[in-house]
Amino acid sequence: MTSTAHAAAQPAPVEGLPAKELERIRAQLQECAASLGGEVSARNRAARLGETYLKLDAAGRRAVLQLIARDFGPDPVKVASAHATWQSSIGTPAEGEAEAALRAAMRSARIRIMTQFLALPQGVKFLVDLRADLLRFLPHAPELAVLDRELEARLSAWFDVGFLELQRLTWHSPAGLLEKLIAYEAVHEIQSWADLKNRVDSDRRCYAFFHPRMPDEPLIFVEVALCDHLAGNVQDLLDVHAPVFDPKRADTAIFYSISNTQTGLRGVSFGNFLLKRVIDDLKRDYPRLDTFATLSPLPGFRAWSEAHGDKESDAAPGEWARAFPEVERQRIAKLAGIAPTLHAIRNLLATPAWAGPDADPRLVGALRDGLERLAARYLVTATLKGKPRDPVARFHLGNGARIERLNMLADTSAKGYGQSYGMMVNYLYRPEDIEENVEALLRDGTIAAVAKVRRAARD
Repeated sequence: MTSTAHAAAQPAPVEGLPAKELERIRAQLQECAASLGGEVSARNRAARLGETYLKLDAAGRRAVLQLIARDFGPDPVKVASAHATWQSSIGTPAEGEAEAALRAAMRSARIRIMTQFLALPQGVKFLVDLRADLLRFLPHAPELAVLDRELEARLSAWFDVGFLELQRLTWHSPAGLLEKLIAYEAVHEIQSWADLKNRVDSDRRCYAFFHPRMPDEPLIFVEVALCDHLAGNVQDLLDVHAPVFDPKRADTAIFYSISNTQTGLRGVSFGNFLLKRVIDDLKRDYPRLDTFATLSPLPGFRAWSEAHGDKESDAAPGEWARAFPEVERQRIAKLAGIAPTLHAIRNLLATPAWAGPDADPRLVGALRDGLERLAARYLVTATLKGKPRDPVARFHLGNGARIERLNMLADTSAKGYGQSYGMMVNYLYRPEDIEENVEALLRDGTIAAVAKVRRAARD
């Protein structure tokens, strides 16, 4: 329970619930935070609190979360006292005990409340969904950030990849699970039952990861194509009319879709161990496999490039001027019948006709080098808070992959064109390089990429 001094320092009461209802819920929270009684009592308290929360509308849930974040943090008086004791004990035999007391004082009642739900049959799922609510409210209620950080840290421990169970999906898997694959597919939408059947055919592998406390809720779907080359076009890869490849001849596994299904687990990293488990399963069945790579989208590439295009002109060169030197602009202009300016090239690329069925292959070829330079710059130099700006690049590079190849017009769907002018990228996982790549990225921000991509980023 919070101290009087702590409560007095808080802002005005939260809005979203009548005062009487808010006080009733506050009492429930205080009972959970006090952790009085035995296991049965704790379970009953958590069940009542969970039932109360689930009955609330969005405004009510936000009010409850604000209440937890505001009034159930560490007691500042106890923290100050424990900190003073620890400082005075440094270098003495009592230092270890004082440090432990300081850690205990800093442990918030928020965590005691949240851990009560673990005793319930659906408690883990409840907390995952509760964090999804948190993330939804956070942009308009920044005071919830402290609760979000605490809950994310706990979920990261509870959802350690070592606890997850791997299950392969086939056409004969339960219909309910296959329907969830359709619903949760976030990279390449499943268009039909024929499309779904193709993704679980003999030359494909589809895996789902489960947590033992959420046995009916897949956490992640991983879709893999078995082939004999580094795939560079997702439409070819997903063509339901293409002949089935003999998986016994495969030497390459292409990860073409990795979909997280639980919004509440955003930021919880499953790391390269997740892909390693899939790789181990594949190698057990197909020992000839020696290349493991992705065919990945660049979801933020077009938005980033267009934002940079707005900030420059021919007289003030920037990313676009570096990507499209004068001699190439002249060639593009001649083929497209436009002015040889960056503005005209940006307008050309803003309409899909240049890459459509009736596109001039000479024009596509003239645009290739510039788009690849622009994409290389985006992947290698564009950062957000010190990390790769592109979310998919952040995932794969953070897990030890390297940028292997850029693929022009690899996704000609409306989504692919809207995200990245149709550009996709292969990230390669070499087991012997993974740790070194991760350490270099963490140490000094070095992004692993083949020489061709590095040169394109420097041009």
